[in-house]
Amino acid sequence: MLITDKTGLYTAFKAKDARFDGRFFVAISSTGIYCRPVCRAKQPKIENCTFYATAAEAEQAGYRPCLLCRPELAPGMSITDATVTLAHRAARMLEENCGSGQRLDELAIRLGCTDRHLRRVFMAEYNVSPVQYLQTCRLLSAKNLLTDTNLSVLNVAMVAGFGSLRRFNDLFKKHYNLAPTVLRKRISERKKHDSNITLALGYRPPYQWQQILNFLAQRAIKGVEIVKDGQYLRTVHLVNADQQHIYGWVRVGHKPKQDVLTVTISETLLPVLSQVLARVRHLFDLYCDPYAVYETLAPMNNIRAGLCVLGIRLPGCFNAFEMAVRAVLGQQITVKASSTLAARLVEHYGTPLQTGVEGLTHVFPSPENILALDGLIENHFGPLGIIASRVRTIFELAQALVYGKIDFGFCAQPEVEIKKLMAIRGIGSWTAQYIAMRTMAWTDAFLETDVGVKKALEPYTSKQLLSMAEAWRPWRSYATINLWNSL
Repeated sequence: MLITDKTGLYTAFKAKDARFDGRFFVAISSTGIYCRPVCRAKQPKIENCTFYATAAEAEQAGYRPCLLCRPELAPGMSITDATVTLAHRAARMLEENCGSGQRLDELAIRLGCTDRHLRRVFMAEYNVSPVQYLQTCRLLSAKNLLTDTNLSVLNVAMVAGFGSLRRFNDLFKKHYNLAPTVLRKRISERKKHDSNITLALGYRPPYQWQQILNFLAQRAIKGVEIVKDGQYLRTVHLVNADQQHIYGWVRVGHKPKQDVLTVTISETLLPVLSQVLARVRHLFDLYCDPYAVYETLAPMNNIRAGLCVLGIRLPGCFNAFEMAVRAVLGQQITVKASSTLAARLVEHYGTPLQTGVEGLTHVFPSPENILALDGLIENHFGPLGIIASRVRTIFELAQALVYGKIDFGFCAQPEVEIKKLMAIRGIGSWTAQYIAMRTMAWTDAFLETDVGVKKALEPYTSKQLLSMAEAWRPWRSYATINLWNSL
């Protein structure tokens, strides 16, 4: 779907096709603004249009964001689309940490390269420096907060990562020819009287919301997660840049007519807002291009009609350790039974939390919490009904995370981390691939020995399934989810 010539890009812009949303931005010389390709404003002439790969590139060229289509809501690019380049991994990390004040050299260390090399590859990919990209992330985050919340301008500046109100005002006026207070006046009366902090995150339609909600509901951990009234709610525990522990709750809903998910957070989570939004994007797979996935997997419907559905998303996770423990507990037992064990674990060793939301009572125990328990770990978890071998696996998993032996982040190399996971006693191929699929957004896991996969594709053997799935690369994780949904 990559288009490089101006005529092709203009045709895509004219069509308002949501498949191109977030893949390029259109700068219009006659107005000085830049838009998403789905913008419904009056169509400009082609000679007035310049096309850019990112919002940051458009802003560095002197354009300001459209107030109608709101470029800050555009969906991002999937790492698979980007062939897993260093630049795209860096961009994800900049988006997640734009509010933390993280320095470029610190980012480079996490990515395993020098800051000089990072600047070089980033500029080659995006035509802007990492610092310029980060600045645009912060400006667009601030614009989103000014538009959709009633936070004070000072709080917006701090949450977006600017460090000072003066710097925020200067940059906002310079880039957007508009003072933050002027934009704030555009907020409706309804927003002014709304005490909730609710933001929108865009995606590329179609989005099979009910399917991913059903998946999460079946695996929800009592006290930590709830799915009700068409929304997903959960408790949150994150650590900010100053190593402070931040607690709160988040609620995610769906507005299909606007092609966005709504994210409502407790005010306590403002210091880690960029982290929360990044994890919601990951959990609900908002970087996905559903047509790219469907193009490869559509032949599944030749096996059985309806086996592959356009718009299915790959459920990620919000808390990697929580998800990994849940996967270990679920080995060789039913989904319901593993949920029961996870709920017991939370009730006895989770951190109690006052949320004001019925059913959200605890945060899942951290790996540090597990390692801090006195005596043998079996003496703690055994009475909960967790067998000894699973207990030891969970303990070793906690050790690996605390000591940095395993990386569950989206910058990790899944194949490498899978080998590390399988070196832990009690973690086999199925569990390792499932953990990689959900914690690292690995799109190419295929669980040929899974009971559900085998049932959906009877009477094929595991060996035949593995051979068949070769045609589904690099989207075999999506194939797995489709097969589960078909049951």
